[in-house]
Amino acid sequence: MNDTHPPRNARAETPPADHWQRWASAPSQTPSSAATTTAADDNVIALPGATPPPLHTAADAQDDLPTGFIPSDAPYRILVVEDDRAQALFAQSVLHGAGMEAIVVGDAESVQPALKEHAPDLILMDLHLPGLDGMRLTAMIRQLPGLQMLPIVFLSGDPDPERQFEVLDSGADDYLSKPIRPRHLIAAVSNRIRRARAQAAAQSGDRGGPLLNNPETGLPTRHHLLQQLSAALGHRDCGGLFFIEIASALGLRERYGYAAFERLMVQAGQRLAEAAQPHLLARLNDNSFLALARGVDEEQLDATAQSLREQLSSRAFVIRDDESVHLRGVIGFAALSPGFPDVGSALEAIERTTLQARLLTAGVAGFVPHEETSSDEHLAMLDGQLELAYQPIVAVAGGGNAQYQVLLRLRQADGSVLTAGQVIPAAEAAGRIADLDQQVIDHALGLLDHYRHATPPLHLFVSQSLRTLARDAFADWLIESLQQRQLDGSALVVDVRLPDALIHTVTLQQFCTRVGALGVRFCLSQFEPGPEANALLTQLPLSFVRMAGRFSSSHANPQTRDEMRAAIDVAHRANLLIIGQQIEDPQAAAAMWVGGVDFIQGNMVQSAGSDLDFDFLNAVL
Repeated sequence: MNDTHPPRNARAETPPADHWQRWASAPSQTPSSAATTTAADDNVIALPGATPPPLHTAADAQDDLPTGFIPSDAPYRILVVEDDRAQALFAQSVLHGAGMEAIVVGDAESVQPALKEHAPDLILMDLHLPGLDGMRLTAMIRQLPGLQMLPIVFLSGDPDPERQFEVLDSGADDYLSKPIRPRHLIAAVSNRIRRARAQAAAQSGDRGGPLLNNPETGLPTRHHLLQQLSAALGHRDCGGLFFIEIASALGLRERYGYAAFERLMVQAGQRLAEAAQPHLLARLNDNSFLALARGVDEEQLDATAQSLREQLSSRAFVIRDDESVHLRGVIGFAALSPGFPDVGSALEAIERTTLQARLLTAGVAGFVPHEETSSDEHLAMLDGQLELAYQPIVAVAGGGNAQYQVLLRLRQADGSVLTAGQVIPAAEAAGRIADLDQQVIDHALGLLDHYRHATPPLHLFVSQSLRTLARDAFADWLIESLQQRQLDGSALVVDVRLPDALIHTVTLQQFCTRVGALGVRFCLSQFEPGPEANALLTQLPLSFVRMAGRFSSSHANPQTRDEMRAAIDVAHRANLLIIGQQIEDPQAAAAMWVGGVDFIQGNMVQSAGSDLDFDFLNAVL
């Protein structure tokens, strides 16, 4: 581990006074009993010479209380996952000094037993652990029963700024950088725990009495709204259910950080609640809200959804003193009177409707019952966390643009990662390819927006299915998104596969004509020469051709080399630029260069990763 340690002679800051007073009446534990507590497990580190507050088990914390409820005045319990002993002792001493309980484990295998024994309020996680890194461990913890909402905060000295986004995307709640001031650590941990306990109290009620509103936001609790929905379905009430999703959440969180994103969502919820009055509105998850309108005219549901969307975006939200942002939302709605068998069915229907709303210019869609045709197996494969990787596309003679191909990845619950070749067929079979394509291209647009002033200029190649491009609604959405962000369309290159283009040539021509008017460019990938394929080079408004992967081995086969040269000549006569892909060694790169390609892509240049840090200005192959 290369994390920075605090100086030996550094004096710890004085914690806030209320930390010492909060548990002044808590029974103390003798040094001997403290040693006994920690000696049972070699991976649990005791702080020499310190007397920590008494450790409580899960059973102790919940005696005579509703399930999942922890008294607000109980000591905060933190599980520190850190293999570096000095770092572990530093964090433990700071937290103990603030009156908190800190239990340290030194490896991933000890985490689950510690969770069961100590029922911590929060996990303070190191990024680099032996055997299993902190992000994969976080993903595994999130799959354990009852731990989906347990706060997980990373404390790491990793200097890579992109790593913070990856950590948050893995399911963590916050990322703290080392070295950290003790007061900052105390505040970050205590604030997270205080909010989590307030949320638990709202769900369970103080000693069994259910709370109707979340004390942190003032909104109705999710639990209360779902109870009301269940009652409405049981009584066959008329009315409507609205699923409101804040668009581009991934890009917002990446650009502004988790804390600012969270504040933004709280503000969005409060504005939506005002717009929805007198009806109930609750936050459903990170970037979505649920509204329930009982006893209203169902003919007015579409107008209500439009009004909610307009009022969300009507005024900017303040991010910082000198920066604000307008939020866009998409809304799916469903009438209650046709009936749903249960709350779960209603939520599933309304969420699927919201996916359709993403592709509509109006951003609003109403639920229409239809026969379920999707395969459960394919849907299960798609139940994961979207991740993206980037691979540079480098000019053989150097160039002034930073060009990357955006590569789809999907991290599943067990920590495994599926590639685009596995995910796309499943998405097409399940009828979810349009939604998946839009999520990827929306993230790309967010990156182009964020790096609009970067040097050299950023260009992104994004693969899209012809099933998606065939939808007029998708073209409408893409045009509107580019215009709203005021992006130069030429920074986006839509990548289409040759087999799709041969079947859907007319559809692709129509799409290219519409979005090409904004400067969007196109790349024909997996190119294999032939009469029909060669004809596409002049029939479509292409800018790039990416050769099929088999040509990367042309240096070993004279016939393949001659075939590649002929194909490149045809493309160059059509004024197209050629990309040689899957270049893994210098021999393949040399053969591509001699054959006349303009760009090279592959692991020899740089493998796909989460960073956009390739030095294009000094790269000459």
